[in-house]
Amino acid sequence: MRHLFTLALSGALTVGVGAANAQTNWDMPTPYGDSVFHTQNIVQFAEDVASVTEGALTITVHSAGSLYAHPEIRDSVRRGLAPIGEILMSQLANEDAIFGADSVPFLAASYDDAARLWDASRDKIAAKLDAQGLTLLFAVPWPGQSLFVTEEVTSIDQMKGVNFRAYNTATERLAQLMGAVPTTVEAGDIPTAFSTSRVSAMITSPSTGVSSQAWDFVGHYIDTQAWLPKNMVFVNTRAFKALPEDQQEAILGAAAAAELRGWEMSVAETDEKIAALKANGMQVHQPSPQLAEQLRGIGATMTEEWKAKAGAEGALILDNFTRN
Repeated sequence: MRHLFTLALSGALTVGVGAANAQTNWDMPTPYGDSVFHTQNIVQFAEDVASVTEGALTITVHSAGSLYAHPEIRDSVRRGLAPIGEILMSQLANEDAIFGADSVPFLAASYDDAARLWDASRDKIAAKLDAQGLTLLFAVPWPGQSLFVTEEVTSIDQMKGVNFRAYNTATERLAQLMGAVPTTVEAGDIPTAFSTSRVSAMITSPSTGVSSQAWDFVGHYIDTQAWLPKNMVFVNTRAFKALPEDQQEAILGAAAAAELRGWEMSVAETDEKIAALKANGMQVHQPSPQLAEQLRGIGATMTEEWKAKAGAEGALILDNFTRN
C-alpha cells in the first residue's frame, strides 16, 4: 500500500504537554463493539492522546452505540453533545454522494486502490465535514466486500434470479445489475434469511461472514473485494480549537498514527477471517477471468451513476484517482 504509507508520521507521538494544563475529559461514541478492530484501534488512539498529553486530555470510548446510536453520532458531535465520534463514512451518502466514494462497487477493489482513492477524496471529505463544523481526523477501511454463494460462480449469468441479500441502495443496485433479486436483510438476520431461503447469496466482508458463521449455509467465498468501506473519526471543530495548541498537535499526531495502524489492522483482519472461513470448510476462490471482467463492467456502470450524483466534485475525485 505504497500510497498509504506516505503519511507524515515523523514525531507524531513525541509532543510533550506540560501537566500544568487543566485536565479535559472527552466522551467518544462509536457504533461497534469492543472486539471489533476499529474499536480497538480507537482505544489505542485514546491511550496515545492521554499519554502524550500526560493526562491533560483524556478520551473515554463508549463502544457499541452505548452513548449514541450510530445514526445519531454525527449530529451529536456537530451539536457539541459529544466532542468526538466515529461513523461509517457512507452513512452520509444520502445527503451528499461524495461520502459514498468508497462504496462504489469495483471502483477500488483492493487495499492499494482503496488507499489511492482515499488520497484522491480525502480533501473533499474533509471540506464537507468542515462545512458542518467538524474536523476530520482519520479513516480506516473494513475488509473488502466479497461474494458468499452456495456454489462456485464463474459468470454473472449464474446469479440471474438468485435471491441476493441487500443492505443499502448500492447493494440493491448491484443485485439488479447482476440479474439477481435484491432482498433486504440486516446483518443480525443473515443466518435466518439463508436457512429460510429468503436469500441464497450475499456480498459482505469476511468479518461479517465469520461472525454470521456463513459456512453453515454457503460453501463458497469469492474474493472480489468489491469495495472497502471506511469508518471515519472526526471532532467538533470548536471543541478542537478550544484546546491548547500542544493538545491539538497531540490529537493530530495520534490520529495519523491511528490511520496507519488501522489500515494495517484491516489487512490483518482480512487474512485472519479468510483463514477462518477456510478452517470451517468454505472453499475460497479468486474471481474467474470472465467473472472479473463482468464485475468490472458493473463497476463502470455504477461509477458513472455515482459520478452523475456527485457532480463536478465527484468527477475531480475520479480524475485524481485514475492519475495516481
